[in-house]
Amino acid sequence: MPRLILNADDFGLTPGVNQSIMELNRAGALTSATLMATARHFTAAAAGSAGQSHAAKLPLGVGCHVVLVDGAPASPLSEIPELALSSGNFRPTLGSFLIDLLRGSIPEAEIELEAIAQIRTLQAAGVRVTHLDTHKHTHMFARVLRPLLRAAQICGVGAIRNPFEPQWSVAATPHAPLTRRMEVQLLRTRRRYFMERVRAAGLATTDGALGVLATGTLDAATLERLLTAMPEGTWELVCHPAYYDRELDAVATRLRESRAIEHAALLETVPRLAASLPKVELIHFGEMLRVR
Repeated sequence: MPRLILNADDFGLTPGVNQSIMELNRAGALTSATLMATARHFTAAAAGSAGQSHAAKLPLGVGCHVVLVDGAPASPLSEIPELALSSGNFRPTLGSFLIDLLRGSIPEAEIELEAIAQIRTLQAAGVRVTHLDTHKHTHMFARVLRPLLRAAQICGVGAIRNPFEPQWSVAATPHAPLTRRMEVQLLRTRRRYFMERVRAAGLATTDGALGVLATGTLDAATLERLLTAMPEGTWELVCHPAYYDRELDAVATRLRESRAIEHAALLETVPRLAASLPKVELIHFGEMLRVR
């Protein structure tokens, strides 16, 4: 029986993101979300997720969306002088982060410290952290993956996102831009190393991520193609739903109108397909750990 985790990233980013995630979970269209420790609306998200169990059709698992780029740290700047800039924030773009990461300018020890600080922030707010993932999938890269796995072990987190999209899912996403398609295919070469390190660390992960290629273009038709093509295994749908509010306009993100489209697609498609495809089990990362 295929098992599917429906995970929304960026929990805590804006009120519209928080509202969307909680409404989708109550409707049975979302099982998981990853919370940003230093996001402006973190407190509301953490409190809201704690109250979901009574109203939701499905339990909501909450993981930590570890941010190492385009955000603010949870650690004192004195502890992460190379990871953070003198402005008090991380590097603003993935490109600038990767250049410094790959040239060895960002110590793994600082990434580990910051990941621990972010996880502990969630745990201090009463969140039972089900898993880790990263903003912009930076843990695809070994110099982020290694310290992230150590942080997970230290903090007692038992699972991590597999950010690599399988070939069958790529084939079910025909309208993605060519450049995005090439990026996803190229990055898949890192999958073997990723899986080996995760297994060696004793963490659980899925067989792959759906929707990475479709980020920014995930509509109802694409979502239905992905879910109806899903083979045996444990998969995670990566999505970014939200209500488009004024606060989203103030965030440096390319995902704006697309978030509302994703919200509508999930709400319309997932409950309908869940009823017609009863052999698909909807779970979150914590439930995956319980049945290992």
